[in-house]
Amino acid sequence: VVWFLDLPNSMAPKRQSPLLPQKKKPRPPRALGPEETSASAGLPKKGEIEQQEQLNTLMKLNEQASEEILKVEQKYNKLCQPFFQKRSELITKILNFWVTFVNHPQVSALLGEEDEEALHYLTRVEVTEFEDIKSGYRTDFYFDENPYFENKVLSKEFHLNESGGPSSKSTEIKWKPGKDLTKCSSQMQNKVSRKRQHEEPESFFTWFTDHSDAGADALGEVIKDGIWPNSLQYYLVPDMDDEEGEDDDDEEEEGLEDIDEEGDEDEGDEDDDEGEEGEEDEGEDD
Repeated sequence: VVWFLDLPNSMAPKRQSPLLPQKKKPRPPRALGPEETSASAGLPKKGEIEQQEQLNTLMKLNEQASEEILKVEQKYNKLCQPFFQKRSELITKILNFWVTFVNHPQVSALLGEEDEEALHYLTRVEVTEFEDIKSGYRTDFYFDENPYFENKVLSKEFHLNESGGPSSKSTEIKWKPGKDLTKCSSQMQNKVSRKRQHEEPESFFTWFTDHSDAGADALGEVIKDGIWPNSLQYYLVPDMDDEEGEDDDDEEEEGLEDIDEEGDEDEGDEDDDEGEEGEEDEGEDD
């Protein structure tokens, strides 16, 4: 017989509870340096601040330099005006002087045969910088009576608009009936493009009607900074080419003469050698 005794609660075996993970004490955060503190707060580092200050100073210096350059250009333009006026008077006495446009590589690419014919009536070109040189300039083309248009003067002006952006305006060309070179050029391009892969150049006179991108008008800059101040250079280009061609011809002729002289010397040497060989043979026979 097995007797079960009621044991008091104090003596009964206690049920062990499962072990719970012990919580670790959090470590105190590491102290941040001044640069890390500014970065965590979204503030620029000390080195970045110094670099930005240097860039700001550099930008101010560039602005000052640009202002000084503009002052020099304004002074230069005023000093050159008497020279350009005297030059214009002399140019009017030279026939077809301003056809020199065809001698500039960038301009010649825009000229068709009819354009060149029209430029034979061009008597004067003038470029006028505005008093505030930053605000723009104007180019004037003076023509004699011609079979293409009624205008005596064609002008194109570049300036800053109210918003400060570049813009341009020009004279409306009054074409005579059937003589609109811009339309003739478009028709020719349509015909030629059917036969050829490349397109013929547009008419030079389309420049007066193109105001799409005044800030990047390459032809206007070429005329103002290239042809206008250096017109004599482009007028003399064909003569310079002829002189170079003559020099090349002279060099070729001199080279041919040298070759002929060398040939004569070689023939003389061969004759002498043959004579010596003949004498040796006669001596052997004796």
